[in-house]
Amino acid sequence: MLRLSQPISWIQKGSGFVVEFTLVSAPPLAGYSERFGTVTLSAPKDLAVVNMAIPLGADAKALKAVKSGYGVDMPDPGTSVETKKGAARLVRLAPDQAFVVFTLPTPDAEEVVAKHVKTALYLTDQTDVWAGLEISGAGSIAALERVCPIDLHPAGFAVGDAARTVMEHLGVLIIRTGEDRYLLLSASSSAGSFLHMLETSIKNVL
Repeated sequence: MLRLSQPISWIQKGSGFVVEFTLVSAPPLAGYSERFGTVTLSAPKDLAVVNMAIPLGADAKALKAVKSGYGVDMPDPGTSVETKKGAARLVRLAPDQAFVVFTLPTPDAEEVVAKHVKTALYLTDQTDVWAGLEISGAGSIAALERVCPIDLHPAGFAVGDAARTVMEHLGVLIIRTGEDRYLLLSASSSAGSFLHMLETSIKNVL
């Protein structure tokens, strides 16, 4: 997402002056972090998301490339796995599709993933498509249960599980990353509504 920077200079135009601005790239919820009682809601810094698609008939080659490049097996659909040292999280969305979610301050996420899997999978940088929020702490599941229609009980949605769902009319990908920690991704175009929905739900269970 592009945002206006601070004015960088004044330019004389005829008898007056105009302000010159530049556009800078920034995540839609950049810098957001709030604590509500026992619950913390924050936007992960420098979150990068790259889609990996397995070419038709090339499953074995693709899975081998993921194992070789990231040191872990591709997770089953509906689950995720952290790579060694937590450098990235692989999220399997379907038999032929997965996300690589990781931290990267520079706009070259696709090239970074390509270094790991070479040309064995089709890659698409989706970083600008998503807005990410992390909710954690005791009470986080209670807040999520108000807006999430899927069963989040640990017996049915364990650490590492992932699912696409709808929360208050917004499409959301939810990933359980810890006992009381969840990463949620929703469309960057509705980031404000996404944030408002979660803040409201948290406040209503305090």
